[in-house]
Amino acid sequence: MLIVADENIPLLDSFFGDIGEIRRVNGRTLTRDEVQDADVLLVRSVTRVDRALLEGSRVRFVGTATIGTDHVDQGWLQEQGIGFAAAPGCNAVSVAEYVLSVLSLHAEHRGLADWSSQTIGIVGVGNVGGELARMLQRLDFTVKLCDPPRQDAEPEQTDAFVSLAEVLECDVVTLHTPLTRAGAYPTHRMIAAKELAMMGPDQLLINAGRGEVIDGEALLEQLRQTDAPTVALDVWEHEPNIKPDLVDRVWLATPHIAGYSLEGKMQGTEMIYQALCRYLGLPVRKKSGQFLPEPALSKVSFTSSADENEAVQVALRACYDPRRDDARLRLSMSGNPEDRARAFDQLRRDYPVRRECSSLKVQLKGSSKSLQDSFRSIGFKLKI
Repeated sequence: MLIVADENIPLLDSFFGDIGEIRRVNGRTLTRDEVQDADVLLVRSVTRVDRALLEGSRVRFVGTATIGTDHVDQGWLQEQGIGFAAAPGCNAVSVAEYVLSVLSLHAEHRGLADWSSQTIGIVGVGNVGGELARMLQRLDFTVKLCDPPRQDAEPEQTDAFVSLAEVLECDVVTLHTPLTRAGAYPTHRMIAAKELAMMGPDQLLINAGRGEVIDGEALLEQLRQTDAPTVALDVWEHEPNIKPDLVDRVWLATPHIAGYSLEGKMQGTEMIYQALCRYLGLPVRKKSGQFLPEPALSKVSFTSSADENEAVQVALRACYDPRRDDARLRLSMSGNPEDRARAFDQLRRDYPVRRECSSLKVQLKGSSKSLQDSFRSIGFKLKI
């Protein structure tokens, strides 16, 4: 059995080496010829999987190690009898922690003594948005949820959701929707000139979902105004050909890595491994946890004199500080468009190891129950 796989999917040999021969490919430039003799195709979001790529090939199973599926023509795969699996929720914790770190920096940027005084509007309450909402609510943030498809599907929970207009009044608006172009609630360019004009300079807009959910041209025009909101983007229209002018204008810019924790990546691989095993009728023998290495930073300690807000944010940023990714992306924006596109992909391909908060043990000496609860809410391991 030949398995053609994106070279950037981690642990390919560990999970799939005893199932078949593995051929690694560049997912961004994958061609029909490279996949014609494959039995299994494993991809990430940079590969468009459809009739143009697979017609006439031997492929009988496609797995994407991502939560999003808008790059895969699932209807065509189903018509051809080709098995398909994604990895929904694999990096939900990673993205939620990314947003928490951004919120921490934004509170510092605005001089807020209590970061939980910010009201947070979450647009898209699936695996990622739901995980983020749970963390924020446990941390005593005021959270408003907007998800019209869920609101329609869960009429008994209708009071739990608000309109997009109401969410856009929050101190922070963070986007976690899939990219859809059809149906009752398409998300393609859902945030355009009208919506951006509703936000002011004291607000923060975060997009760690899909780049095309925001109209990039409208955003750039809005950011040229003096009353524009603060913006943090992890995802961009037309990746990897992102606009350097937009990078210059946003407050925080990262190269589509919000979900790039080691745990998130490995869970994505594990989920498509499990799906392939089920498809082939093979026993599932491996779990991502058995391959996790020891973290570079394993322990931090706080005494009874630690300020609660500061302690939580110090530990959070010790695990992940988005300013490092921001600096790397801005440094990559020189040169011609081809150079910039290659640099964007390289930042993702060569991304340094990043661990989730669950990898860090926090020792608390004489701490309050409130501080303990805050650390537990994020997922840190506690030693009291």
